[in-house]
Amino acid sequence: MSNSPYIIEITKDNYHTDVIERSAETPVLVDFWAPWCQPCKMLMPVLASLAEQYQGKFILAKINTEEEQELAAQFGIRSIPTVKLFMNGQAVDEFAGALPEADIRKFLDKHIPRESDALVDQAEALLLQGAIDDALTLLEQAKAADPANSNIDVALAQAHAASGNVEKALEIADGLPAEIQEKPEIGALRGLLFFEKLLENSPSEAQLQERLNRDDSDSEARYLLAAHLVINQRYEDALKLLLELMRKDRGYGDDAARKTLLKLFDILGDDPLVHRYRSRMMSLIY
Repeated sequence: MSNSPYIIEITKDNYHTDVIERSAETPVLVDFWAPWCQPCKMLMPVLASLAEQYQGKFILAKINTEEEQELAAQFGIRSIPTVKLFMNGQAVDEFAGALPEADIRKFLDKHIPRESDALVDQAEALLLQGAIDDALTLLEQAKAADPANSNIDVALAQAHAASGNVEKALEIADGLPAEIQEKPEIGALRGLLFFEKLLENSPSEAQLQERLNRDDSDSEARYLLAAHLVINQRYEDALKLLLELMRKDRGYGDDAARKTLLKLFDILGDDPLVHRYRSRMMSLIY
């Protein structure tokens, strides 16, 4: 029997109290194992270590399927180790086999809030209010307290982008784990950083508009003006300009208008504008 307050042995007598009822307050991770199972023996110390590291954010409950065959049958356990996560009296997720610690962390972090996530939420609220320096300070504190939380890195990249520090934002974004890189919000961030970088040392929006008024064939002015419109969140106007550039000068910047439209689509995500203007872009291509 473990001496840890975060690890308990489960039998049919305490199952309802220590798994079902307890999971209404604290997530309970149930490990179905058996003494003869070698993968179980590999997994056990990993789960025990995580239970200590998470310091009560979840309870590790161990069920010996040899001794508790009724419970194993109740949950249809056909192979071991099988691990189920209970929250609010229900099994909400599970995995099978002796996964590496990093994979189990990802599994847990999908369901178990981290204290540093609350700081990220506060920082994002500050960003919306325009308090960029305060948000950065809060995020640096969160990073020091929980360096493994990639949500902090995403928010840091967004905050540095908002501050105009494009190079730092790109550096952080490039260092994110591969699975985080695939998230839509990272695609949107990279798209925004693309436009921020595009406008480094660029003429002002007013200057570009004046150039375009003087010379409607000024492709550079049209292109950079679209970038200003994106930064100012005038997305549809930017889309119109980029489509116009495709029509008038498809070869400008090695097909820059089409490539930049794709970046803008990443920023907009599932906005209805994407479907409408993607169709218009495709009609120009084909």
